[in-house]
Amino acid sequence: MKLDILVFGAHPDDAELSCGATIAKEISLGKKVGIIDLTRGELGTRGTAGIRDGEAAEAAKILGVSVRENLRFRDGFFTNDEAHQMEIIKMLRKYQPDIVICNAIDDRHIDHGKGSRLVSDACFLSGLRRIETEIDDTAQQAWRPKLVYHYIQWKNLVPDFVVDVTGFMDIKVASLMAYKSQFYDPESSEPVTPIATKNFKESILYRAADLGRLINSEYAEGFTVERYVAVNSLADLI
Repeated sequence: MKLDILVFGAHPDDAELSCGATIAKEISLGKKVGIIDLTRGELGTRGTAGIRDGEAAEAAKILGVSVRENLRFRDGFFTNDEAHQMEIIKMLRKYQPDIVICNAIDDRHIDHGKGSRLVSDACFLSGLRRIETEIDDTAQQAWRPKLVYHYIQWKNLVPDFVVDVTGFMDIKVASLMAYKSQFYDPESSEPVTPIATKNFKESILYRAADLGRLINSEYAEGFTVERYVAVNSLADLI
């Protein structure tokens, strides 16, 4: 299956938190979108890996993505080395996305920056035909995405561009609330984490609203890039 967009996240819920509304909007425009989680989030303070597996599946249904896979890398301890790069290369060649979206280049959680670099490096290597891979005993063809974008996570990084996601925040929030074990619940007896506070839950909307305000819209999500942002004409800007 060829995808238009493939979104990578170091942990289940990274994609939904950071660009869930953008995913929903692109799907509404007819794009085929998939999500690849690098780990099961097994080191998370709340819930379990098994619980998050089910939550991720439910969130995928809500967003309407075409596919979701988990590479089961070690949460907290995966590295940007050949073995991990090769697994991502297999996914890139399997789904042949034109656009890849991955973790923030710099963030509070160490897996986010590591995951960002790992996926970015793999996107380049995936285009080298002398790197040989196969899935189900079938040789894969080299494939390099046209574009690699990085979403913004805990830190308020300055975006290189933003996507107007007005009308799609309800789907984003619904997909996030599928992760019942992870976010604010006043009746939960589990330890409080930085993302399991009332303030963080409210920030999902007000951060998007603030970016929307800056582009004269209701809501927006921001992204950074590793190269210049290019447009065909000034009329492409909104």
